[in-house]
Amino acid sequence: MDRIWKESTKIQDKGEQVSEGSLVQGFSNSTNNILNAKNNMAGRDDQKEHLLEDLTTSYSSEPKVIPIVGMGGIGKTTLAKEVYNHESILRRFDVRAWATVSQHHNKKEILLSLLQSTIKMDDTDKTKGEAELADMLQKSLRRKRYLIVLDDIWSCRLWDDDFMDQDESWNLFKSAAFSSDALPYEFETVGKQIADECHGLPLTIVVVAGLLKSKRAIEDWRSVAKDVKSLVTNDPDERCSRVLGLSYNHLTSDQKTCLLHFGIFPEDSEIPVKILVRSWMAEGFLKLENDLEGEAEKCLQELVDRCLVLVCKKCLDERKIRSCKVHDLIYDLCVREIQRENIFIMNDIVFGNSDANHVPSECHSLMQMQPFKRLIGDEIDSSPCGPYRALLTPIHRQLRYHDNNNLLKRTHSIFSFGGYSSSFILKSELIHFKLLKVLELRHIEIDNFPAQILSLLWLRYLALLFRGEMFDIPPEISRLWNLQTFNVKGPNRSFVTCPMQIWGLMQLRHLKLPTFYLPDCPSGSVVKGRHLDFSNLQTISYLSPRCFTMEVIMGIQNVKELGICRYGNVTDFNGLLNNLVHLQQLETLSVIICYNLLPSSAKAFPATIKKLKLNSTYLSWSYLDIIAELPNLELLKLINDACLGEEWHPNVKGFTRLKLLLIEDNRLKYWKATDDNYPVLERLRIRSCYYLKEIPIEFADINTLQLIELRDCLPELEESSARIQKEQEDLGNNPVDVCISHRKQRSRS
Repeated sequence: MDRIWKESTKIQDKGEQVSEGSLVQGFSNSTNNILNAKNNMAGRDDQKEHLLEDLTTSYSSEPKVIPIVGMGGIGKTTLAKEVYNHESILRRFDVRAWATVSQHHNKKEILLSLLQSTIKMDDTDKTKGEAELADMLQKSLRRKRYLIVLDDIWSCRLWDDDFMDQDESWNLFKSAAFSSDALPYEFETVGKQIADECHGLPLTIVVVAGLLKSKRAIEDWRSVAKDVKSLVTNDPDERCSRVLGLSYNHLTSDQKTCLLHFGIFPEDSEIPVKILVRSWMAEGFLKLENDLEGEAEKCLQELVDRCLVLVCKKCLDERKIRSCKVHDLIYDLCVREIQRENIFIMNDIVFGNSDANHVPSECHSLMQMQPFKRLIGDEIDSSPCGPYRALLTPIHRQLRYHDNNNLLKRTHSIFSFGGYSSSFILKSELIHFKLLKVLELRHIEIDNFPAQILSLLWLRYLALLFRGEMFDIPPEISRLWNLQTFNVKGPNRSFVTCPMQIWGLMQLRHLKLPTFYLPDCPSGSVVKGRHLDFSNLQTISYLSPRCFTMEVIMGIQNVKELGICRYGNVTDFNGLLNNLVHLQQLETLSVIICYNLLPSSAKAFPATIKKLKLNSTYLSWSYLDIIAELPNLELLKLINDACLGEEWHPNVKGFTRLKLLLIEDNRLKYWKATDDNYPVLERLRIRSCYYLKEIPIEFADINTLQLIELRDCLPELEESSARIQKEQEDLGNNPVDVCISHRKQRSRS
């Protein structure tokens, strides 16, 4: 690993000395979905084949370093992703790992990113130092064939860039702008002119194509062609920057604000979509009243379609985006536009005390706002300023930093970044942020609920992290009557106590806590002319099974996503989970450590359930015959001994709508089934099942089956999937795709 790190440093500092035999020129920091709907590279096949041959046909005991170099936006990451996910690479390497280094890198974060691809990690691993993490990584890779990609290493020198030629540029533009739609002749003429004006730079091509994707009037195309042609410059970086600015100027005001919001996050960071869109909602970036989540997700998808936001991860069913990021050049655009301070101001919260080990209980006078600084790498964790960033409403420049109190009052968002501990924890200072809407402190560990938060009456989004086994929410929580999202994270098996007054948060839409007991909704209580309930609540987790009295059920009638987790050894539940049937809006259900507690009939589940996750539920495999009767179930996850026993023999023709089945960390050994048991299954994912040797050959008869993914499974299971693939070919059907990967060493039993 040290050698790879040293070689990557050489690539940065001595680019011209890299031997021509190992140099692959071209390509951008993009993702695998930026080029076209099919996620295939447009052109560059020779480059890809050269890399694949180099990686799969040569044998050496020494680590090999292959640099892919070029200016930003040329397509480097896209090429690397294509190779990284290629079938021959999956077969060749035991371990694949990917980490983004970036211009401002953090070595610890890179090590953690690589380790996540090689071993299973828990929260304690994140607290370890670099040396210990490096040792863990080295041990995890020992005696394995591995491929490590270090993405986004910045060069100190100018490289001889290999741009796309005219045909490649046009094919990329066409696939991004029209996908599979037929292309009218007049659009082709203008489109080729636009593609030519992009001068072969892939990022520029796809951004302009994304701009035109939703426009079907030829005059709009001619107008954009004129604008692109006017951006005359001989500097490729400047030309790309101007085209990105053109695309930004064509956004609506809401879209501009949401895009600029990416600038508050650290560069190259992968952002969970739930945090992103719920903070948009809390900020009021989108003028919405009803379907807040739907409209926020729609705005994000529009930015993705415009190739301004990159998809990092999707949900298992591939329908929703789980995490996203922006290209470095888009991030630069966001920072530049934020610095204009027309939409909002971005500041760092700075503590003036030089003694990082001593912070007075009242240090408001030592806390100041300063213009934000792009911290480099480990500075994010070690900055004496405290890892806090704030958004403020615009203010006249002459008043900008003369009145600290005025700045505090204008602050509407505070985000924490960096490590899990900080000498500068905002507590007493919070009372000065009178108009705060978003308080995101999920990176700062606390021991108890900061009472000062209770004075933030306009707060809509609150995220906290605690380190103990118990966490008490005070009764005064009802003061935060504007709260929409309340998220508290703690260690595994921790417990949160909730007061009855929490029912006063009637605007609440998302409530996520470690296992907690929700008291019965107080009957007859009226606040502001309304009976107390969570009528706006969309998601809630993780409730103790003891909570499911009819009083609680009636208070969360509209919930769409529910998590249940057992705490301790309490067993007196009296079949309370049978009351789930009354949640007629419920679509997603997650059940953890609830053995022998689930309903004994499918009729006790809401018929609306589409997604079900069972984790450590210790059910019998035969219980799944009940689950198979759920009429709308599309996704089923069986994780960590969800079912006990060695054999699964479905006895009913069920799962009539099941499209995705995940089996992970279960001790299943024998599986017998027919295609009638899973008639419309599309994706089968099996992970860390160390005893299962065969997938039923009857799966070859499932016409809808598209993918079998195996991770950390036996060689016999891999051979079984190959037999299914061959059987489908023999039947004249399109063979299922088989994806095989290994994150850790196989068990030897």
